[in-house]
Amino acid sequence: MQFGAQLVNYFCEWDDTLATIKTVQAGRWHSLWWSDHFLPPVGRADMEHERALEGWSLLTAAAAITERLQLGLLVTGNTYRNPALLAKMAATIDQISHGRLILGIGAAWFKREHEAYGWTFPSMKERQDRFEEAVELIRALFRSGESVDFQGEYYRLDSAPLSPGCYADPIPILVGGTGEKRTLRTLARHGDVMNLDGWARGPMTREYFQHKVSVVNRHCEDAGRDPGEIRHTVLMPTFVTDDEAAARRFVDARGLGEGTASGPKSYVIDRIGEMIDAGAHEIMIGGIPTQKLDHYQMVAEEIIPAFD
Repeated sequence: MQFGAQLVNYFCEWDDTLATIKTVQAGRWHSLWWSDHFLPPVGRADMEHERALEGWSLLTAAAAITERLQLGLLVTGNTYRNPALLAKMAATIDQISHGRLILGIGAAWFKREHEAYGWTFPSMKERQDRFEEAVELIRALFRSGESVDFQGEYYRLDSAPLSPGCYADPIPILVGGTGEKRTLRTLARHGDVMNLDGWARGPMTREYFQHKVSVVNRHCEDAGRDPGEIRHTVLMPTFVTDDEAAARRFVDARGLGEGTASGPKSYVIDRIGEMIDAGAHEIMIGGIPTQKLDHYQMVAEEIIPAFD
């Protein structure tokens, strides 16, 4: 069983982040993740000026100073960058890391962030249209090995090379989001990894997970694709504590839904175990402040070994 750590980009300095990267590298973690926002994504005007480290810059640094961890963002917002530029960035980091990058990408949702930085925030339909085009384009660049032509409604390539390309195998594309009509269809057609996001306030239960997998499988069948080609992962907000009131505050302050792994160690192990029994290939642990090195160590030493 594989476990990832999603560090928090916000309310921390680079030196805090560097120490935590080293802690994760030394522990029993398989992967290391951040998110992709330019303001802390908490929806509060009084926090817009808090520190927010840029995710792709963090990935570049981590690629150079780690040796074995897979690396990615949960997830890149498609509206923030031209997808061909994003493919070029990803391939460069894949070269730096010797093939350890996973490209996590979604349609983007944070309207205020677009307003703050002067980016257009299209309708949901247009964001989904752009997203599907972008993932198709990026997959073509990752897999072609030759120059790529692409003529979409929003994005175009004119004999565009990706050189250097992926380090070895094509970079896996992780699709973030669980919308059944568009997002999961895009995953089935062009992606490699499904991610069920606990921050999205879905009911993090075995039934919910298996339902979403069944939707992906149906889309795969429609696309003529083997569903077994897609890995299934879960991002689980986690807070290990024996303090019942503190566990409840963790859930309530973030508006999280049923099944968040917040409570005593035995409860957290049970919640993670439910997702593993449901068929998850990897669990990403999120919600631990970057500065809390002891919490990352505790999870690596007392939670992860329960699944050996």
